[in-house]
Formats: sequence, structure tokens, C-alpha cells
Amino acid sequence: MQRTILILIPFLLAACHKPAEPAAPPKPALVMTIGNEGASQGMTLIGEVKARYESAQGFRVAGKIISRQVEIGSHVKKGQVLARLDSTDAQLNVNATASDVAAAEAQLALAKSNLERQRQLQSQKFVSAASLDSYEAQYKSSLARLNQTKAQTSVSGNQSSYTTLMADRDGVVTDIRAEPGQVVAAGEVVARIIDPSQLEVQIPVPESRMTNLAVNDVAEIRLWAKREKPYQAKVREIAPAADAATRTFLVKVSILNPDPEVRLGMTAGVRLVKEVGDAYLIPSTALTQINGKDTIWLIGSANKAAPRQVTVASYREDGALVTSGLQLGDKLVIAGTQKLLNGQVVRPVEASFPQ
Repeated sequence: MQRTILILIPFLLAACHKPAEPAAPPKPALVMTIGNEGASQGMTLIGEVKARYESAQGFRVAGKIISRQVEIGSHVKKGQVLARLDSTDAQLNVNATASDVAAAEAQLALAKSNLERQRQLQSQKFVSAASLDSYEAQYKSSLARLNQTKAQTSVSGNQSSYTTLMADRDGVVTDIRAEPGQVVAAGEVVARIIDPSQLEVQIPVPESRMTNLAVNDVAEIRLWAKREKPYQAKVREIAPAADAATRTFLVKVSILNPDPEVRLGMTAGVRLVKEVGDAYLIPSTALTQINGKDTIWLIGSANKAAPRQVTVASYREDGALVTSGLQLGDKLVIAGTQKLLNGQVVRPVEASFPQ
């Protein structure tokens, strides 16, 4: 009996021993591979295609429009008639001032004749010097009156010519705001003319992206409706002050090779590129702080995570620009970096990050 119990003890112990649990699988880690496309400080902003030169055309005098010679889309030349006002009153004013000139000339001729007669009489001592001074004053007054009426006639003539609205540049009519029969005020916009040969895209640039932006920087433009075709461009103008409401700077980018497919008002993406050596743009979520230092986590051989300190040049809306600590081919963890341990084995899951 005792011998039987001794024989059964090993079997009983084996039956009470639990099998070993399998090792937990590595946790997934979202990673991106550093490539050549990350080595530029490019940014793409959305703007609207506009003409560099746009003229608001309006009459310099008030009046009633009696005719309009152009429509929206009309191609016009400089000096071409766009519209006319009723010039009846203006012509009457010209006629009236012309009559005033004739009257002033007659008055001047009379004053001159009287002055010459008085000078002859005064030379013979028949009239006093004071009397001669009076006639000289009348002559000067008549001369001034003539000059005044001639100036008024010139003004009236100009006012009459202002009843014809002419294009001040070659271009295309993009807007009509007045019709025949309508009474318009002086300076009121009647039509708009743009120069279609010089187009640009106006974009709002955030404050954080203004540091390295400069006039004549190279850019690339792609139309929203035709993204596969790029257009060469360059920065033409940068606003000196930010918009008070949006806190962005208006930047105008000239299109260097526009074609008929580029139309006013189209939506366009402007990619501004500024090379900065071996800098890489990474997601802000890839950065963490270890001992007060900017740190990233890289996946090395055997899929083991390891921290590495980096230098961050700037933080932007689309990520952080790292100037040292990264190189081509590095696998960078871009999410959950706070939960990683040095040497921890993970399962990399490749993710794309737009540059």
C-alpha cells in the first residue's frame, strides 16, 4: 500500500501543475519611414486665381447713361468707348461759356481802346494821371475776366468729354454694373476690366510660416479642377501686416506660364518650397520629452524601440521641422510614444504622412 502511494505521487503532482501561458504578441506601433520627400520645408495653401491688374471704370461726372457698347467678356483696347452719358446739359454749358468768352473779348477790346485814347489825352495833358489809372484798372479787369471765362470754357469742355467712358487699358470686361437709362453718380463703378495676361493666386499665410518666406521664392500652382498639371510660379508680393481678423498675411503668387485653362476665380493650391538642408518634417505626435529633451522613438533591428534626442527647428501646423537626429530610412514611431520602453519589441504598422 505504501509502495503504491509513492508511485502515484509523481502523477498527482503532474496533474496539479498548470501549463505555461503563451507569450503576449508584440503591441502594434504606427510608424513612418523617413524619405527624401521629407527633406523640404514645403507647404501647400489654397487660394483664388485673380488678375494682377484690375480697373474699376466709372464716369467722372454724374448723369444718365444713354448707351453701353460692351458686355461681360468683351475684349477691349485702351481708349475704346465703353458707355456714354446724356451730354445735352454738358454741351449747353460749353455753349454758354463760349458766349461768355466772346463777351469778355469784346469787353477787353473796348477797355483796350479806351485805355489807348486816355493815354494819348494824358500825353497832351488833357486828362489827369488818376483818370488814366482808372482806365488801366478797367483794362486789367477785362483781361482777367477773359482769362477766367477761357478757363471755365476749358473746364466745361472737359466735363463734356467726361460723358464718354473709355477703357484705360487693354483687357477683358469682367463685370457690368450699370445699364442704359440708369442715372449714375460721379465715380460710381460701371464696369471692371482685367488684364488676363498677368494672373496670380492670392493666399493667406499663417504667422508661423512667414519666417523664411520672401519675395521671388519659387512656388508651384495646381488648379483644383485640374490637379495633374503644375504651373510655375513665384512670390510677387507679401503683405507687411497681418489681417486683424484672421491673423494671416496675404501673399500674392504670380503664375509664370498661364494658359487658357487658368481662369479667374478658380481655386488653386500653391506649394511654397524653401530648401533647408537636411531638415525633415515629422508629425508633432512623434515627439516626446525625456529629461526635458525633445526625443523621438525609432524602430531598429528585431523591431525593438529605442529613443533618440533630436533638434527641432520650428513647430508648424502640419508638424515639426527636425534639423538633426534623423536620417533617411529611419523608422519613426508617430503615435503612442509615451507608452514605449527602451528595447520593447513592437509590431510596426506603416503609415503615410503628407509632406
